[in-house]
Amino acid sequence: MTQSDGPDAGTNANADVESLAYDEAFAELQRVVAALEAGGGSLESTIGQYERAVALQRRCERLLAEAELRVQQLMARPGGAGPVAVDVRPEEAEEE
Repeated sequence: MTQSDGPDAGTNANADVESLAYDEAFAELQRVVAALEAGGGSLESTIGQYERAVALQRRCERLLAEAELRVQQLMARPGGAGPVAVDVRPEEAEEE
């Protein structure tokens, strides 16, 4: 049984989420979402997994917001790069 499978899965069990780096949190979020999509778990297990997914999603959002702020601060420094247009479309979209 994993940490997110037990009946006591919830906020306390998700405290470790705050120590995860973005890549770790995102990878785990993908795993949890896949497990939820597969179904078959008990109600308590599913609720625990959903709570963990929410905690992971919020962690990813916070880390992305912090990274965006850092980039904005770097660009605002004297001698920093001004606004730069960046193509952020996935490669598949470019082929269309």
